Amino acid sequence: MDAVEDAVDALEAGQVVVLPTDTVYGLCAGPSHEAAVEEVYRLKRRPRGQPLALICADVGMLLDRLPELGGRDALIVRALLPGPYTLVLPNPARRFPTLTGDGREAIGVRVPELKGDAAEIVRRAGAVASTSANLHGRPDPRRLEEVPEEIRTGCGALVDGGELPGTSSTVLDFTGGEPRVLREGAAPSAEALERVAAIV
Repeated sequence: MDAVEDAVDALEAGQVVVLPTDTVYGLCAGPSHEAAVEEVYRLKRRPRGQPLALICADVGMLLDRLPELGGRDALIVRALLPGPYTLVLPNPARRFPTLTGDGREAIGVRVPELKGDAAEIVRRAGAVASTSANLHGRPDPRRLEEVPEEIRTGCGALVDGGELPGTSSTVLDFTGGEPRVLREGAAPSAEALERVAAIV
């Protein structure tokens, strides 16, 4: 089988996979496979209270999975995605609770600008839970060879997308009255906030 089939089959079987994104390599699982999401935390050694992101292939797919995102939130999503941003948005229905860490009423979402095999895998999977494919607190991997051996050996599939930019997504929190920058990353937060301010 090719890399796409291997990865899709692994995700459907409840295994974790490594995928290239538009920023760094990601450690991914089916968001509805609770055991697979737990394995992401275990392999990365990530504290369980910290959230993962929900990655979708396109904005329409994201809004289908989080139907409560309407009005202002939907405008923000459409203004910034796809792109190298993680948006923390309200999650009043507490969807995907295995991803949200300690903050069940918020969820981090991404629609990265994926290419090649990774784009097809996420499209066919519908959505994946994701975090960078490094050990917690260690540098983010820009090449597949930089993903730690213990993570790679614990995965059902590895997809090589060559060398990536290597800077994680910019994280913006829109759950309060004013947006907050949680992490400066691959794209300037000031530019994103200007775009949002112009439409909401």
